[in-house]
Amino acid sequence: MTNVDVDLNLLVALDVLLAEGSVTGAARRLGLSASAMSRTLTRLRAATGDPLLVRAGRGLVPTPRAAELRERVHELARDVQAVLRPQITHMDVASLELAFTVRVSEAFLEFLSGPVVAAVTRAAPRICLRFVPKPDKDARPLREGLIDLEIGLLGTSAPEIRTQFLFHDKLVGVARIGHPLLERAAVTAERYAACDHVLASKDGERIEPVDAALEKLGLKRAIRVVVPGYPDAMRIARQSDLVALVPHSCLGNSLTGDLAVTSGLATFEVPVPTPEFKISAMWHPRMDADPAHRWLRDTVMAVCRAAYPIR
Repeated sequence: MTNVDVDLNLLVALDVLLAEGSVTGAARRLGLSASAMSRTLTRLRAATGDPLLVRAGRGLVPTPRAAELRERVHELARDVQAVLRPQITHMDVASLELAFTVRVSEAFLEFLSGPVVAAVTRAAPRICLRFVPKPDKDARPLREGLIDLEIGLLGTSAPEIRTQFLFHDKLVGVARIGHPLLERAAVTAERYAACDHVLASKDGERIEPVDAALEKLGLKRAIRVVVPGYPDAMRIARQSDLVALVPHSCLGNSLTGDLAVTSGLATFEVPVPTPEFKISAMWHPRMDADPAHRWLRDTVMAVCRAAYPIR
């Protein structure tokens, strides 16, 4: 039998290459140059006796052998990293040198990431937080270890995902200071529906609970602008006569009344019933007992609970 020296770095590289399907993407994740990643792929091809990734148009696609190996390689790479990671018994938070990838909505990134970063860096100045966008509720990045923590609405189809309630949120109306809608004390459903509206929607979908409630009254909003995120809707409402609906959390925790002023905007209660929704933290169960991950979860929860106390 021939002894073969195995470079475990190749296993990690193969895992990332198969996940990314791109030499450039894999190089970025591993902090390597594209040429170094290309040389690693050449070594992997020689070691496995398979091309692994082949050209298809401008991209790369996995060979049948690579597709067959993907899940097994990912599990092995994860196990190797877990074995070689130092076991934390008495955790000194201030000395932690870890990187966490957190998937959040654009609204959370704009309005709550600052307090979270301040709390984390104050206690653990060597921690690196990497925020990535949340285009959908797919649980695959949590399952595959591509992200460590997700914050937002529940909706994943993966029953094993752990969750922790953070705070209740609800929709509120916003309009520029001095908007005609706000000249009278009462914002009625009729006056609200008569306004022109800007809608925040990633996919352009226009149906919302408020539209169903207005329809029961024989009313309909006139959507004039559709934007991908709530910060964009607030920006347009601030500079026009359009009104917007945004989560209460988008206003920070500076509100002092029903008609509070936030950066040139005034808020008002939506004049039809709209349901509250829960914002939660989500993670894969393999991270449940990890002390550093548990500390991060507790820190995020403390920040959110301070900003939005449970009613």
